[in-house]
Amino acid sequence: MTMKRILLYIALVLGVATSAYGREIYSLNSGWKFFYTEENSSDNAREICVPHTWNIDAFVGNGTYRQTSANYQRTLFVPAEWRGRRLFLRFHGVQSVADVFINGRHAGDHYGGYTAFTIDISDKVSYGYNNALLVAVSNASRNDVLPTSVEENIYGGIYRDVELIVTDKTAVSPLYYGTDGIMVHQTDVSKERVSGHVNIALLGKKDSSHNVTIDFLAPDGYVSLSKSVKAKIDGNLLSVPFTIENAELWSLGQPRLYTVRVTIENDVVEVKTGFRRIEVTTEKKFTVNGRRVRVRGVMLGHDRLPQGNAVSKEELSSDIALVREMGANALRSVTGPHAQHLYNECDRLGVLAWVDFPFARAPFLSDIPYYSTPRFEANGLQQLHEIVLQNINHPSVAMWGVFSMLRGNSKQQMEYIRKLNSTAKKLDATRPTVAMSNQDGDINFITDLIVWQQSVGWEGGEITDLDLWQGALRTNWGHLRQAVSYGESSNGVRFASTIKSVGGSVAASARQQRFHEGYSRLVDEELFWGVWLNSMFDMGSSRYQRGVRNSGVVEGDHTTRKNLFYLYKSQWNRRKPTLHITEKHRSMRAEERQVLTVYSSMGRPVMTINGDTVACENVARTIYRTDTLTLKGTNAVKVTVGDKVDEMTLTIGNYQRVQ
Repeated sequence: MTMKRILLYIALVLGVATSAYGREIYSLNSGWKFFYTEENSSDNAREICVPHTWNIDAFVGNGTYRQTSANYQRTLFVPAEWRGRRLFLRFHGVQSVADVFINGRHAGDHYGGYTAFTIDISDKVSYGYNNALLVAVSNASRNDVLPTSVEENIYGGIYRDVELIVTDKTAVSPLYYGTDGIMVHQTDVSKERVSGHVNIALLGKKDSSHNVTIDFLAPDGYVSLSKSVKAKIDGNLLSVPFTIENAELWSLGQPRLYTVRVTIENDVVEVKTGFRRIEVTTEKKFTVNGRRVRVRGVMLGHDRLPQGNAVSKEELSSDIALVREMGANALRSVTGPHAQHLYNECDRLGVLAWVDFPFARAPFLSDIPYYSTPRFEANGLQQLHEIVLQNINHPSVAMWGVFSMLRGNSKQQMEYIRKLNSTAKKLDATRPTVAMSNQDGDINFITDLIVWQQSVGWEGGEITDLDLWQGALRTNWGHLRQAVSYGESSNGVRFASTIKSVGGSVAASARQQRFHEGYSRLVDEELFWGVWLNSMFDMGSSRYQRGVRNSGVVEGDHTTRKNLFYLYKSQWNRRKPTLHITEKHRSMRAEERQVLTVYSSMGRPVMTINGDTVACENVARTIYRTDTLTLKGTNAVKVTVGDKVDEMTLTIGNYQRVQ
């Protein structure tokens, strides 16, 4: 068989390859067979494609959430002509522990479900033959792999893309902490010049020397800087300093991206990056290139109804589009990083990202987030290296999350947090570290930034108590660089009767609505550098009723917008006007006495009910509300501002009360 025919066969079997200058990349997403370890045989294996999870039913509440182990297997044909080249398997995400076998031989493993990893299989495969590839995967909870405490489901599976990378013997290494082998460190950024250094991981014969060329391509595609150096391959990173005069800076309004191209022998690798300066002070708050940005952020989970965590690039793109439609300019990757495509989109569109490290404590009494063991601490440091180095090139990534909602100030835990924080700063000194906290103590003084998780008015107190809390912050904690996060779940009860709420007894969704209305009105943005909603989408959680943590402003299908979405769109999106009658999903109600609420970014709306005008008072920014109305039968409700119209039909009768 000729090489041409072999490559055609591979393209058909493995997927379309991208090839440039000696490097070839093949998709391995198709052709897998899946079976649970407990089945003890592949005889009844299911044919699947990755991304895949075995907990696809957990989110919809009618399936069983399984913490178990399973096997993924497929054949891999390796041409004889590839003998003498380097072959790598890259997994972009396996949750949470993976053991990889080639022809029954252990090829490598990985502990951690949110980062990519790469395994060299050059000496494991049989050239000219089909090879048996097996990946044993487990999502079982263990005390030596972070996170050990979470609210969301750890779905399990090969839930992100898989690739085969083929290079020459001398190449940019894909083995360095799961990166592309190129890490751009920017140290000084101004309108006049940008300077820093590029770290490059190289493969080749030990102690051999090679010419390495680094090209910086400006946003218009032209080479703005080219450098060539002689590099000795000795197992260390090659560090090449650079300075670019009059560089085009990346910002939210003008997200300019550069391409960094590294060439060694026949191998060429390109990465995207952007140059910007992130600073946070108590005076200027959060700035990008010296210009203040009022951070309006949302928490972003890792799943989607109905496919769990096995989401596509197109679905991640639609998530970002919805975040932007609401007017948010930042997102937080909760618990751990998302797939690279998400940050590529943030880079391209000008959206800030907070990337979490999976060191968190969920609000359940039995959970233990920290184990004082060498294996636990080593795994955390390994994952931290992967998180920072895999995402360091993204200009949209603005901060590294170190911990979230930890309790206790034990000496061992505090020392470990300090080690994590100092490691993140050593790996990347240009981005601030951040943590989310809901307690007092020294734990709040370790990271550069602190975000307070606040829920006063939900579990206790009144929303008006926010004024007292903010006053105490100004007096006692005003020197901290702080932001606030809020948003609570109604425990997944979508069809509750009535529950206790702020200021009265209302259904679950209405309670959330009033909670967010109060917070959106009262949070003092001059005190905080940012506001973070918890969260953008409902997320799957077997630990909540009906298997859903429903704190999102959009439902778990990532399509159905709640009233909360329109509340924030009316306040945050200045480009597109908002006019929205709330609670349209409750079009049939039992009570004759009703209060109607409208969100308008265009000023006071004119409301009519059955053609009669009804007064709407401005109770807060963009929030308009009627007095108590007595309604019977079928009612045509219409609101207008200029040429903008919204309407609903409200029927009053003997109906069961729902949310």
